[in-house]
Order: sequence, then C-alpha cells, then structure tokens
Amino acid sequence: MKLMVFDVGGTEIKYSIIDENLNMTDSGYTLTPNDTFEHFSKVIKDIYEPHNDEVEGIAMSLPGFVDSEKGIIKGGSNLKYNWGRHIRDELSKICNCKITVINDGKAAAIAELLKGSLKGCKNAAVLVLGTGLGGGIIINGELYKGIHETAGEFSFVNYDPHDFEDQDNFLAYRCSTRGLLYEYQKLKKSDHLIDGREFFESLDEDKDAQKVLDEFSRNIAIFIYNLFWILDLEKVAIGGGISRQNILIEKINEQFQKLIYNHPQIEYLPIKDLQIVKAEYANEANQVGAYLNYIDKM
Repeated sequence: MKLMVFDVGGTEIKYSIIDENLNMTDSGYTLTPNDTFEHFSKVIKDIYEPHNDEVEGIAMSLPGFVDSEKGIIKGGSNLKYNWGRHIRDELSKICNCKITVINDGKAAAIAELLKGSLKGCKNAAVLVLGTGLGGGIIINGELYKGIHETAGEFSFVNYDPHDFEDQDNFLAYRCSTRGLLYEYQKLKKSDHLIDGREFFESLDEDKDAQKVLDEFSRNIAIFIYNLFWILDLEKVAIGGGISRQNILIEKINEQFQKLIYNHPQIEYLPIKDLQIVKAEYANEANQVGAYLNYIDKM
C-alpha cells in the first residue's frame, strides 16, 4: 500500500510517498505556514493532489497534543491555528481521502519499536531533537500514550523550577536543535542564526561550538538520567535531523558516563546498563511511524 506521508514540524513540513516496504520516493519539504489553517491546508492539498491517483490516503504526524483516535489537536504546539481543530476530518474533506494523524514523537517511537533501533525492547524511549523536544515512551513493549495522550511531551519538562516563567528553562529549548543554535548565536554575539549543518561543520576549529555542544549534550544526558529512574529504561534512541551527526551521540554518551561515573553507588546501579543509541530512521522516523500508524488504524 502506498501512502502520502507528511511530517509536520514547527519549521518545515517534510513529505514522501511510502510503500509497504517502507521505500520513500518523491520526498521533499516546504516551510510550515505560521499564519492560518487555510494556508496550512492549501499547502497539504497542493502537495497531495498530484499523487492522489497513486496513493491510498494520507498519513500525518504533527506536533502537539494529538488525539489520534478522534483526530483532534488539543493544543501544545507552536501551530496555534490547529488547536482544538478536528484536523483529520477537516483535511479529509479538503483532500477527499482517508487520513490518520498522530503526534510526531509517538510516530517516531512506533517506527523505532517496530522496525528500528528499539526493536525487541520492553521499556525504552525516543527523543526527537528539532524545533522542540519530541518524544515517545515504550512500556512493556508497547507505545504508552497516557490518559490524555500527552505522555512523552518532553518539551514541557522544566529544567529550573526557580525560574518557571522563563521559556528557556524548558526542555523545548534546553534540549532542542533550536536551543542549541540559539545558544551558539548568543555566545558568538552574532545577528546570524546558522543552521545545524553549518554548526557541525564548524566543530573541528571552533571552541565556542564545542563548548555549546558539550553543554547541550550534558542537558540531554541529565534528562536521560532522570528519565531512567522514572521508567527503568533499557535503551534511549536519539532522533531528529541532527542525530545523523555521529559526534552528537558520542557526546551525549560521554556526558552520561561522566554523570554516572561519579555516583557513589554506580557499581550496584542498573543505570550503567542503559544504552543511548542513534534512532535508525533519524529524521525520517516521524514519517515511517505515521505510515505504520495508518496501516494499524485502517
């Protein structure tokens, strides 16, 4: 079965046609509209229509509190025009096809659990580094959604309870690609925000970039440390576009080992067995998971 698959992010909408072997063709991306639902739905329709004769429907992952059963977005993302909207049914009418929707982090977790780096795991998690910090939690070998389908919304975790009002103290900033690049921009006192590719290309010779990456990796390592003691995880997969950078996974592991090495009881603690790995599907995990969600639902 071929589907048109959309991964809606806070900055970009990535899309592909995916078949039953998870082959991806006609892939591309466009900027995510930040103004109205009408603009957003037009972008989706314009990308979908040239392919409507070759696909069965649309599978979509989106940020925010997505009720995947009812097809409603209840809030929680930067795309406020989607809040409270029955987005599945509205887009289905506009595009005249069947559509499924799922939270982006949960889509990534499904992809990694069923086909990727978390295959065979009982308790695990996915961290998706992007505009914010997406995520998904696996408990007893299944995706855990929570009562309100908000389990894994790591962006809302606070890093500094002494300054709760500062948005920079939430993991949406402290552990996101956006936050990494803004911290580098601030350190450089620059008016120019570089992209992730430029940042990693500068690492070899730029000590400021190295410093920012070390701090960023430590933030993620601390969060993984805390998450372990809540969920007793065996593996954590790091996804998102920058997860393709091997040095990022190395740095997170390096900072994690520094944390637990200094623990007075580390010899007896199971956290030393936790694996931190690259998500197999990296930046495509949301699309693959959205496809698998459609197959399951339909």
